[in-house]
Amino acid sequence: MAKRESIYTKDVILVMIASFCFMFSNMYCNPLINGYAQKLGASSTFAGIIAGMMSLVAMFLRPIAGNMTDRFSKYRLASIGGLLSFIGVSGYVLAPNSGLLMLFRLINGTGYVLCTVCMTTWLASLVPLSHVGEAMGLYGIMNALAMAFAPAVSINLYHVIGYRHAIIISAASALLVAIIVQFVSDRSVPKNKPRSNRYGHIKIIQKNALPVAAMTALFAIPYFATQADIVTYVEQRHLTIAVGAYFMIYAAVLLVIRLCLRTKFDTVRFGKWLIASLIANIFYLIMLSIMQTNWEMALAAAGMAMGYGIIYSVCQSTALMLAPQGEQGLASSTFFLGIDIGMTLGPILGGLIDEYLPLKAFYLVMLIIVPVIFIIYLVDRKELNSAVSRH
Repeated sequence: MAKRESIYTKDVILVMIASFCFMFSNMYCNPLINGYAQKLGASSTFAGIIAGMMSLVAMFLRPIAGNMTDRFSKYRLASIGGLLSFIGVSGYVLAPNSGLLMLFRLINGTGYVLCTVCMTTWLASLVPLSHVGEAMGLYGIMNALAMAFAPAVSINLYHVIGYRHAIIISAASALLVAIIVQFVSDRSVPKNKPRSNRYGHIKIIQKNALPVAAMTALFAIPYFATQADIVTYVEQRHLTIAVGAYFMIYAAVLLVIRLCLRTKFDTVRFGKWLIASLIANIFYLIMLSIMQTNWEMALAAAGMAMGYGIIYSVCQSTALMLAPQGEQGLASSTFFLGIDIGMTLGPILGGLIDEYLPLKAFYLVMLIIVPVIFIIYLVDRKELNSAVSRH
C-alpha cells in the first residue's frame, strides 16, 4: 500500500501559524472595541457602528480581495494585509478620539479582508487538490483556537492593564503575520490569471461557489446570534450557568472533531456532511432553548461544534474545489461573503426576536434555516456532491 502523502510542509505550517496570528489579532480586539470607543467619547450608537465596521467593510471589499488574490502573489497580499492590520490596531492604541478610532477600524478591516481571502487560497495552493479539505480543516482549527483564546485573554487582561496597553498585544500579533510570511518559500504567484468578462469588468462572485455561500450564511446566522446574545439570553432567563465557558467548550470539541476527521473532508460527499450538520444544528438550537444547567449548555456547545464548526470547513473546501483554476481567490471571497452576511444578520435577527417574541422562542425560531438550507442543497446537490471527485 502506498504511503499517504503528508501535507505538513514548512510552507503549510508557516501559513497556518500566520493565519492563527491574524485571527488572534482580530478576535482579541472584538470584545474590547465597543467599550474602548465609549471610553474615547463615542455614544453607545456610534460605538456600535465602530464595532460593526469590520463586517461592513468586509462585505464591500471581499470581491475586490478575491480578484486581487487570483491576479497577484499571495505572499505580497498577505504581507500588505498583515501590515494594514498592524497599522490599524496600532492606531487604536494611539487614537485620541472615537473619530480617529473609526478610521483605524477601517484600515484594520481592509487588512482583515485581504488576509482572510488570501490565507485560505494560499494554503489551498500549497497542497494537492486531493488534500484541500484536510488543509481547510487544519485552517479551521487555527481559527477555532484563536476565536476561543483571544477574547478570553483580552477580556481578562484589559481589566488589569487598561485598554491601550492590552491592545498592544493585538498589534504585535498582526505584525507577526507580516514577518512570518517572509519565510514562506512558495510565494504562490498565479500562473493563469482569470479573464475579465466581455464588458471588461471584474467578477464580483464565483458562481459555482454561490450555493455554498448561501448555505454558509444561513448556518452562520444562529452562530453569530449566539456569539452576540448568549450572555444576555442567560441573564434574562435568570440561569445560573457558567456561560463564559460556552465558546471554550465549543473550541475544544471542534479541535478534537477536526483532528479526528481531517482526512475525511476530501473523500466524504457534501450531502453526508450537510445532513449530519443539520441534525447537529437542530440539536444545539433545541438544547439552548431548554437549557437549565451547565450540562445542557455543554451539550449545546458540542452540538454547535458538530454543526456549524464542521460545515464551515466543508463549505470552505467545497467552494475552492468547485471553482475553476484561476478563480479560487474569488471562490474564497464568495464563501467569506456568506460568513459576512451571517455575521451581520445574526445579531440583527437576534435583536428582533428578543424584542418581538417570547424569550423561549429565541432559538426555536432559528430552526427555520434548516428547511431553507436543505432546499438550496436539493437544487444543487449534483454539483455539490461532485466536488470531492474533482481531484
